[in-house]
Amino acid sequence: MIRKLPSGGYRLYSRKRNPKTGKRRNLGTFRTRAAAEQHEREVQYFKSR
Repeated sequence: MIRKLPSGGYRLYSRKRNPKTGKRRNLGTFRTRAAAEQHEREVQYFKSR
């Protein structure tokens, strides 16, 4: 899940919520949405292995 930040950047969050905190894990902050989408694909690639 990618969200736009007030600073103008984008942050990648995990799809699942942490049951302990109820929040999503921060998987990285990026300057462009394209960079965040690319990293999301990389994360999904390793999760499927």
